[in-house]
Amino acid sequence: MDKGRFGVPAWFGDWVIALGVAALLLGTGLSGKRPDADPAWLGYVLLAAGGLALVARRLAPRAVLAVTGLCAVGYQVAGFEVLAVSYLVAVYGAVRVGYRALTVAASVTLLAALHLTALVFRDGPAGEALAQARHVLEVAWLVAAFAAGEALRQAERRAAEAERTKEETARRSADEERLRIARELHDSLTHQISVIKVQSEVAVHVARRRGEQVPEALLAIQEAGREASRELRATLEALRDDDTTPPPGLDDIPELVKRFQATGLEVSLTIEGHRNDVPAAVGRTAYRIVQESLTNIVRHSAAATASVRIAHRPDALAIRVDDDGRAIPGAAPTPGLGLLGMRERVTALGGRLRAEPRSEGGFTVRAELPVNGAS
Repeated sequence: MDKGRFGVPAWFGDWVIALGVAALLLGTGLSGKRPDADPAWLGYVLLAAGGLALVARRLAPRAVLAVTGLCAVGYQVAGFEVLAVSYLVAVYGAVRVGYRALTVAASVTLLAALHLTALVFRDGPAGEALAQARHVLEVAWLVAAFAAGEALRQAERRAAEAERTKEETARRSADEERLRIARELHDSLTHQISVIKVQSEVAVHVARRRGEQVPEALLAIQEAGREASRELRATLEALRDDDTTPPPGLDDIPELVKRFQATGLEVSLTIEGHRNDVPAAVGRTAYRIVQESLTNIVRHSAAATASVRIAHRPDALAIRVDDDGRAIPGAAPTPGLGLLGMRERVTALGGRLRAEPRSEGGFTVRAELPVNGAS
């Protein structure tokens, strides 16, 4: 619900203004010189209608502008010389939302109509009739209402621009902070991963020179070290907006599954549906979901088998990773940075993520990523 400046609902403020203007017009009409009895009732109705029409000034400013102008002409024909306050408020509202040219045209038309009406329906000299028309709508009041609406419109525009600038500055600062953290992580992790990679390569080399069979676990450590180094570089380059080494995506998932198979986990990969081009962000997120899910399986689940299913749908990419680990049905998953990161990635794309124990045992991660509108 829209709130006003003091926390009051906007509709309540509109009703207060409309009732106040209607009361002011009726009070002025009743206290002034009364016309003949026959058309008087119509004049009172038009005075009240002109004020009450302001209730809709936010929803239909152009219609309110027309209604209040016609009411002003109508009660002048009925013999009332009351300042068209309702029309002035309608001018303010229409200019505030940007209908400046329309308001100028409507006001010029109304001024002409009021003067013409005074000449046709009023008795006496023409000068006196025109003076009565000016009492209904004075140009000075009209200019003041127009200026007030334009001033507030400009103020709101500047406030909105300042808010956008503030958001852009905050977003830029956040991006710079993320880049700084990425660089620090890169510097701190690269050394440790390089040590692991070098030691594993030396161990493999020594084993082969001796003619010994290289353990599969040692080969997996060697390949994992190489992949970790590549991903660290790719992540840092992506944060720097460097496209020379694009981050992994859908096409890299089969290779990812093979690396986990080398660790001793029995992983199957199933791809369903017709392969369509998906946005790069969707491909990156799909890769990270599979990577994080398989990593959690190896580290925490004590599972022997796992399955990865990727389904290409016309409007979405569905990913499902299941395992036969020791997760208990009904138990809430332990929150961690991996699940949190997956959920943030999926939510940013407007998708859905479920991560929970399966009823038949083990754990499942399911994600649906929309392929329309992601970038």
